[in-house]
Amino acid sequence: MLLVFVGACRPREDARATAEAATAGPRVVSLVPAVTEMLFAVGAGPQVVGVSSYDKHPAEVATRPRVGALLDPDLERILSLKPDLVVTYGSQTALHEQLARANIATFTYRHGGIGDTLETFEAVATRVGRGDAGRAAAQVLRAQLTGIRMRVEGQPRPRTLLVFGREPGSIRHVWASGGVGFLHELLDVAGADNVFGDVARENIQATSELLLARAPEVIVELRAETRVAESPSPWLALPGVPAVRQGRVLALTGDQMVVPGPRLGQAAEALARALHPDAFAHQPK
Repeated sequence: MLLVFVGACRPREDARATAEAATAGPRVVSLVPAVTEMLFAVGAGPQVVGVSSYDKHPAEVATRPRVGALLDPDLERILSLKPDLVVTYGSQTALHEQLARANIATFTYRHGGIGDTLETFEAVATRVGRGDAGRAAAQVLRAQLTGIRMRVEGQPRPRTLLVFGREPGSIRHVWASGGVGFLHELLDVAGADNVFGDVARENIQATSELLLARAPEVIVELRAETRVAESPSPWLALPGVPAVRQGRVLALTGDQMVVPGPRLGQAAEALARALHPDAFAHQPK
């Protein structure tokens, strides 16, 4: 009877051990959606006990408490979750000081290029005890980006305006990628030349006069969420822009397009497919 009893209990004990192993490591609060995605991607999701107001991916983040974001971090809420580590933006100086006084460690995130994303992937994974998984995931992302670059190699490189924001229904307050940062680098991977590639800034507020002067051959708008169709297109107000005249104004939807995390490979492929559909003609989506 004793042997039967012990054998019957073993699955429950094994399940408990597996659950404990899954949650081993520091308790983490992340205020940065890109890093939240990285943590889940390397298997540290069970360690994430709080996320930002803007986290949407993966779906499991919906079950985590929200603790504010870049401009409105809720310190009381963060402390109530008893984290060992808080992922913050580099500009959140006051929050860093408050967390230091509470003896809570921070992992500081700074916006940058694709190389910075890969380094962050590995660094944050190591910080939470998932170093091997972080290195493997970063290598997968590198391989995806290399494969896309090779796919479009030899294709004509259109001069492209990459827009990530503007006033709905108009072409006022147009914000576009400059020649620094992950959006600019994604455009390069996808086989295009940024019309603002010579401007050493991450973003540019482009006036109509500037758009006419730069004369992009393609305009790509990135949208985190689906927008109500604009009819007629507000870009028709600039018929002197080659992209408008030739009907090459494209829209790509999905938050993977604007979050520099594990889904950058998907974003680069979507951009490459839009710019060079012939290069993917015989490859399923």
